[in-house]
Amino acid sequence: MLNIAKKILRIKKELPILQLKEPPPSVLEADLTEFDVANSHLPSEVLYMLKNVRVLGHFEKPLFLELCKHMTFQQCQQGEYVFRPGQPDTSIYVVQDGKLELCLCVYVIQDGKETLVKEVFPGDSVHSLLSILDVITGHQRPYRTVSARVAEDSTVLQLPVEAFSAVFEKYPESLVRVVQIIMVRLQRVTFLALHNYLGLTNELFSHVRIPKGPRSDFDMAYERGRISVSLQENSTIALDDSRERKSVMVEEQPSGIYHYNYCEDDSATGDCPFGPYQGRQTSAIFEAAKRELVKLMKIEDSSLLNNRVLLHHAKAGTVIARQGDQDVSLHFVLWGCLHVYQRMIDKAEDVCLFLVQPGEMVGQLAVLTGEPLIFTIKANRDCTFLKISKSDFYEIMREQPSVVLSVAHTVAARMSPFVRQMDFAIDWMAVEAGRALYRQGDKSDCTYIVLNGRLRSVIQKANGKKELVGEYGRGDLIGVVEALTHQVRATTVHAVRDTELAKLPEGTLNNIKRRYPQVVTRLIHLLSQKILGNLQQLRGSFPGKSIGLKDNLSTVAVLPVCDEVPMAAFTLELKHALNAIGPTLLLTSDIIRARLGASALDSIHEYRLSGWLAQQEDIHRIVLYQTDYTLTPWTVRCIRQADCILIVGLGDQEPTLGELEQMLENTAVRALKQLILLHREDGPSPARTVEWLNMRSWCSGHLHIKCPRRVFSRRSPNKLREMYGKVFEKNADRHSDFSRLARVLTGNTIALVLGGGGARGCSHIGVIKAMEEASLPIDLIGGTSIGSFIGALYAEERSAVRTKQRAREWAKSMNSVFATVLDLTYPITSMFSGSAFNTSIHKVFQDKQIEDLWLPYFNVTTDITASAMRVHKDGSLWRYVRASMTLSGYLPPLCDPKDGNLLMDGGYINNLPADIARNMGAKTVIAIDVGSQDETDLCNYGDSLSGWWLLWKRLNPWAEKVKVPDMAEIQSRLAYVSCVRQLEVVKSSSYCEYIRPPIDRFKTMDFGKFDEIYDVGYQHGKMVFGGWCRGDIIAKMLQDRHSADFYESKRMDVLMCPSGGFTDLAEIISRIEPAKSYLSEEESDYLTEYEEEGMDAVREEEGQELLFAPAEQNEPIHRGVGLT
Repeated sequence: MLNIAKKILRIKKELPILQLKEPPPSVLEADLTEFDVANSHLPSEVLYMLKNVRVLGHFEKPLFLELCKHMTFQQCQQGEYVFRPGQPDTSIYVVQDGKLELCLCVYVIQDGKETLVKEVFPGDSVHSLLSILDVITGHQRPYRTVSARVAEDSTVLQLPVEAFSAVFEKYPESLVRVVQIIMVRLQRVTFLALHNYLGLTNELFSHVRIPKGPRSDFDMAYERGRISVSLQENSTIALDDSRERKSVMVEEQPSGIYHYNYCEDDSATGDCPFGPYQGRQTSAIFEAAKRELVKLMKIEDSSLLNNRVLLHHAKAGTVIARQGDQDVSLHFVLWGCLHVYQRMIDKAEDVCLFLVQPGEMVGQLAVLTGEPLIFTIKANRDCTFLKISKSDFYEIMREQPSVVLSVAHTVAARMSPFVRQMDFAIDWMAVEAGRALYRQGDKSDCTYIVLNGRLRSVIQKANGKKELVGEYGRGDLIGVVEALTHQVRATTVHAVRDTELAKLPEGTLNNIKRRYPQVVTRLIHLLSQKILGNLQQLRGSFPGKSIGLKDNLSTVAVLPVCDEVPMAAFTLELKHALNAIGPTLLLTSDIIRARLGASALDSIHEYRLSGWLAQQEDIHRIVLYQTDYTLTPWTVRCIRQADCILIVGLGDQEPTLGELEQMLENTAVRALKQLILLHREDGPSPARTVEWLNMRSWCSGHLHIKCPRRVFSRRSPNKLREMYGKVFEKNADRHSDFSRLARVLTGNTIALVLGGGGARGCSHIGVIKAMEEASLPIDLIGGTSIGSFIGALYAEERSAVRTKQRAREWAKSMNSVFATVLDLTYPITSMFSGSAFNTSIHKVFQDKQIEDLWLPYFNVTTDITASAMRVHKDGSLWRYVRASMTLSGYLPPLCDPKDGNLLMDGGYINNLPADIARNMGAKTVIAIDVGSQDETDLCNYGDSLSGWWLLWKRLNPWAEKVKVPDMAEIQSRLAYVSCVRQLEVVKSSSYCEYIRPPIDRFKTMDFGKFDEIYDVGYQHGKMVFGGWCRGDIIAKMLQDRHSADFYESKRMDVLMCPSGGFTDLAEIISRIEPAKSYLSEEESDYLTEYEEEGMDAVREEEGQELLFAPAEQNEPIHRGVGLT
């Protein structure tokens, strides 16, 4: 009775409506506060020094303040020089007020002036870390080509580098840390900017042989042994690749005589160039070589080399080490030479950087930084060398820290004068979260390269409204277009999280272009890539409720709504799915403590943790940060590091706001937030999503995840470990919701867009069925008119079979003459009242909300009130589907329940909305067009047309048939005509795969031919996707959009070395005890789950097999090495 009364009184059930929320100011606005000098308890000069010289920021506070005691002030008049070529290069200069100009004196312009490479404003500095290194290592040099001219009266702070020496005597670990930071900066800032972006290679290294002293003991000893070595070489036979490199191990004997153990037992074959019968010559060479190495490395106790040096002989053609290798070594050449190659940018060619001659060393930079090798080392002809592994070098360094200085000096000596000049000009800068890098309208005088972190670009329109233009992640170039075209900054760019950048001043870039013209070609290539990218991906306004995250995410934090969320299982499932796209690292507080020590999260180790995390970002496609369940320091760190935060809740629970979230609401979180709702495999469909979203502040989107049963299983850590060991052995299911989430996070979403065309749209289901059989996943679905109806069914069911069943039932109701006649009305607005059609659509979808669909969904309508296209991604599903199917003249416009605007068929404005899917973040869009096609054989009936005459022609079997379009067909053609230009753009776009089944013979209202139309779509889909499977189209769709660039720049197989970690040399020196496991096996809740990252030294010594990494090789932890 109540339902009947409701129908009579037209009482409608009020459904919740999604509250539109503007992004908070923290998302779109930069902090107004700049570097705060006034409110700091430190003097301004100390703050300026700390801000500029990044090396100093890594000192403990007492050490830094002690250094600052040595600072002096200089008052400089305009036109004076702070320093000129020939003066000693021994200080760091910071401008407190005024302006300096950094000039090069070698490259003179025609009018005789010096070349300006950089303007130095208050708060900026003039210094070269290579010069600091020279002073620290005792190889002080004068300025050769660089001068600093005072452009206007200035106050300059001067810090003599000698001030470091006194500090280093007290704290040797600080010395090592500074040297390492200088090496890291050289590799990650100077080389990254000059090689990866400007394409320079051998220009970065000196090709002049490093001068040697008088003839050494080694030279004479080697000459004595050389003849017999050569004789033995002539008798050698060809070796296969696995035996190309021979090693000789030195073991200390009680008698003091060195005994040679061959690494491979082939002494009888004559393969080894150092045969047993010539031990004396080899021994003499080896001893003399060791003495030479002791001199070069300035080792005080030569016994430190015992058992730590290998003598290698490499045959011609042997590759000693490859670009990207993590397990690097020092190589000291005795005889022959080693060629060092680097892969050219944008070309599959290697270029020779330099030759390593006898008495020279190579591999030091990677050993000192703990980062991957940036070049390949090859023996083009037979070569003999000594090798010290990274772990053995660290052992030597623990005993004698100063060895780092001599090794670092050999790196600096290898740098070309050009790199030294650039080291003055290129700045290494840090921007805190929320700070503006530059603001809209500022003068553009430099280009930035993102080393790590994330930045957001926002434009302010004339009406004052701010819109997001883009986001920048690791490796992106910022501001290059404005800098090269001398335009003011078009947008404001601010840091989403703490970010490190390399700053390339305009003058420096001009100088490089003048000196190396090939750089111009490289810049044109970078600019064209940027412009093409902007043309192909039309930038809309802020993505609002779309799933479209920016595709260059590096870090994702996972935050639980409540304690019941199975975080361990969820992050493992997500990691498994992400690994199919690119190397992924999962980090928890337990893993961090296990790998970096129990005190790794203490504030004193901030530099160490930040550096290690930055390197993990460099070598992994995505780093997953799993927060704790409470607001611990680790949880705060996760939020700080995140490009995107996944808020994970349980979909079958009451909508709730977690305690952790409430705490975060009070902080200015700048990362985009996504709500992830987990559902059981056998549980109900999603519901009440609107309530979940309304109780939160602004979210950039939401996703529903149907989890396998194992995610919710209550297993002990050991059982969980066993289970996921088996899971990781198999490939991730590309159709699972976790794989869909992985594609969304990495910008690899595949969208399906269904066009309008009446009954012809029944073929959409056949094409979807063929897609399922071809194993093509669908991550986002949307459409217009009939496409919006089929798309909504599939988004709810995710099964072509169930979609077909429900669509066929609805198509039958469309053929009911009785219901159609009853719905006729007086035709002022339309022929039908729309009540019967509304009932048929509501019967299919009930009161389902768009937010509650399994797949992200959108549809398009034409707003005739505002004369605009409307895209619907939330709200009442049946209403917006009905609105998108509203043919003019047949049905009245539908009033939007949100604002009352009148909505009509979306086909009038965008019949195949592939561009909408692209703007929502899709990498690939599969667009199926079923619209009307041109027909030229229509009947010429004259100036007027009688419907009675047409009816007679159709009913009379003997009358000649005439071809005239009916009202529905005319509406369909009108929609097609209005969208024909947009359709051509879609067809020709690189992101879209256009498909049109052969359905032209069917009419707009031919719903009675459902099965026939379905079969046409299915057969056509099978043919198309079969061709895709035989080719590489599907493989390209599933390939990471950044994989080619990412792996080319790294030139490494990260999966082979997932444990390659940041190496803190200072920690090694100051640590006496061997590294201990943070958690015992009994108390470990997470470490056992993640043995691939845990790197538990005890288990590795016991030889236990590492879980989750059957194809991976993990580096063992060596005694005394804190992290490797």
